Amino acid sequence: MTIRVWVNGRLVGNEPSIGALDHSVTVGDAVFETCKVENNEVFALQRHHDRLDRSLTGLGLPVADRDRLAEGIAAVLAEPLEFGRIRYSVTAGPGPLGSDRGDAEPTYIVLAGPVPRPGETTAIATVPWTRNENSAVVGLKTTSYAENVVALAHAKERGGSEAIFANTRGELCEGTGSNIFVVVDGEVLTPPVESGLLPGITRELAILCARAEQVPVREATLPLSVLETADEVFITSSTRDIQAVSRVDQREIAAPGPVTRRVAQAFATHAAALA
Repeated sequence: MTIRVWVNGRLVGNEPSIGALDHSVTVGDAVFETCKVENNEVFALQRHHDRLDRSLTGLGLPVADRDRLAEGIAAVLAEPLEFGRIRYSVTAGPGPLGSDRGDAEPTYIVLAGPVPRPGETTAIATVPWTRNENSAVVGLKTTSYAENVVALAHAKERGGSEAIFANTRGELCEGTGSNIFVVVDGEVLTPPVESGLLPGITRELAILCARAEQVPVREATLPLSVLETADEVFITSSTRDIQAVSRVDQREIAAPGPVTRRVAQAFATHAAALA
């Protein structure tokens, strides 16, 4: 199945559909969300919409027209999708060649396509680059992803499916498209928002679901080196849900561990109701 593409009210397939002067093309001036689709249902859509609006506001752009997004989502899901993802973007629209914006209307883009179901475990690799917790766009899901492309390629060269960043203070932060959790002495720990991470929708739900089952979980500032000693490690994202980590760099970890299994089961039990 090919990826389905809708732009500004029209299904376009692979034909040209975005102008070369769109500010998302020239300077990456756009935000996006990626949602899991299961049995043609979009998971946690309102939470994703709310985060999209926070990102738009953070860039100084108007909040999204949700009716327009709904039109695009319906269009790309007209042919049922058993398991996959939707990615939708709102750009600043056509603009100058530099960082200044014009006054054009935003561009709306919605895409959908199948993805493989994630494995029970995965390997991750730390990278030598850092997240900037003081960035002007910290916590915003922008389309300026070149940093992530480089980091993920680095991780894949080392056998990992995800790259893990520290921040400029050497604290554990996040992955390129995931949040990270560790288990230490039976307690689930995850970096706080202040570390510079993007607050993931699945991260938020994982915390709520774990607490619903009395699994001890809290946000904590952690050194990157905690990955060398943690009893268990897992990552979360829209299409991974809760995925246990069996290797961090060259360190092998028995996975999934018992606490990770409890969190995964809690997520399977409660996430739909909490989303």
